[in-house]
Amino acid sequence: MSVVGWISVCSLVVWGWLLLGQGFFWRTDQRLPARGPAGGDGGGAADDPSSWPSVAVVVPARDEAEVLPLSLPSLLAQVYPGRAEIFLVDDGSTDGTGALARELAGRYGGLRLTVTSPGEPEPGWTGKLWAVRHGMALARAGEPEFLLLTDADIAHEPDSLRELVTAARAQDLDMVSQMARLRVASVWERLVVPAFVYFFSQLYPFRRVNRPGARTAAAAGGCVLLRTAAAERARVPESIHEAVIDDVSLARAVQNSGGRIWLGLADRVDSVRPYPHLSDLWRMVSRSAYAQLRHNPMVLIGTVAGLALIYLAPPVAVGFGVFGGDAPAGWFGLAAWAVMTGTYLPMLRYYRQPLWPAPLLPVTALLYLLMTVDSAVQHYRGRGAAWKGRTYARPTGVPAPDAAQDS
Repeated sequence: MSVVGWISVCSLVVWGWLLLGQGFFWRTDQRLPARGPAGGDGGGAADDPSSWPSVAVVVPARDEAEVLPLSLPSLLAQVYPGRAEIFLVDDGSTDGTGALARELAGRYGGLRLTVTSPGEPEPGWTGKLWAVRHGMALARAGEPEFLLLTDADIAHEPDSLRELVTAARAQDLDMVSQMARLRVASVWERLVVPAFVYFFSQLYPFRRVNRPGARTAAAAGGCVLLRTAAAERARVPESIHEAVIDDVSLARAVQNSGGRIWLGLADRVDSVRPYPHLSDLWRMVSRSAYAQLRHNPMVLIGTVAGLALIYLAPPVAVGFGVFGGDAPAGWFGLAAWAVMTGTYLPMLRYYRQPLWPAPLLPVTALLYLLMTVDSAVQHYRGRGAAWKGRTYARPTGVPAPDAAQDS
């Protein structure tokens, strides 16, 4: 058998393992846990404010005037029986984010809103975590039992907060995080966005994250309900103040401090941020892709090789089978491509999308491969992890490339 044939066999074997041995990552049934007695369901006590824990909602916001009218009213309108208030932290915005937030609160009413600004981040802090730190410090003055950390582009259904708290109490969870349903409208969003969540779940299978005693930890930073006591035990955000990928770092900190975490897909929490063009999506991925690889060139090489074997080899092998007469390569490649396509279908259904992008997953994977390489290139040019006018250097805990290769 040819070299291409053996590569296609390896790809098929890997897909067999991914299908059955990677926590059934392709399934989309990880949703909020079912309610239990502790959640306050049923009976007259369900709406008794004294039976519900207090919650402080912390919203870091930097230049979010475009999306705030679509997201903030949904937080103000939360129907929550207990005490809840919102702290929007204006992180040095230049587009009037803070003033707009006050205007929206005056127009819509609802939950009490405090708008504050922490000033520029201290050295070593990422902007978002600096804003979260400031918001959490203000919130703790009211001694809330829970903190809801949610991004400024996230819109919540009116019962979202209630459902999150119910799930946390029913299952005795220290952190409940939902992967908000991202906006999918343009052709590029349809091609790239569902795959973003698909690849994330492949890297961090939700079932493994949610298993008691699991070593895998992850969260979705757009929607995180966190017990204040768990945050204090984990010393967050101080313990993760340099993290560019703050959601995964937060989950690890909570888990390492003995907390129970849960991650799933959202049904009633949506991102309203548009990514209409490929360049918008490219920036979203490339700004943190190399940070995900711990700024390690050897890990980058392994990632590129892995993406090529898993996603690119099957269609290439099919091409060799059709046009080069290499039947074994073609059949093994086609089988691997079919498994790949099948695992992507549930995610497309979750996003309520047509199924035509499923067999195009190799094209999307190639785009992500190029975005990852670009992320590394931008990093070594001094423009890595750039977001809204700020560029973050490699965290001090991450070794330099030479050190990483020598270790």
